Amino acid sequence: MCSNVGVPTGIRKERKLNIYNVLIKSSLLYGSETWRLTENNKRWVEATEMDALRRSSRISRKEKIKNVTIRQQIGLEETIVKEIEHNQLIWYGMFREWQKEDYSK
Repeated sequence: MCSNVGVPTGIRKERKLNIYNVLIKSSLLYGSETWRLTENNKRWVEATEMDALRRSSRISRKEKIKNVTIRQQIGLEETIVKEIEHNQLIWYGMFREWQKEDYSK
């Protein structure tokens, strides 16, 4: 029996990237502005992201293809950890502004 029965083939790269952004990335980023981003948390988030990217590209870890290469093939420029750090800086800036407004009253 074929193991790929029912698995859609020939999905375009743009569609896979769209699915990644809508489902995977949004789930991983939920509430990330307030996380304490330790090295352990960074590794966990990156591993989860790369697992999703590898599965969508049908690339096994046994093939020993580097994460950077997979990102380039899919068309992602930055890691999700960079986006979390960016979102945290934005949130922190808005929080500081909110604090200044409260103290001025």
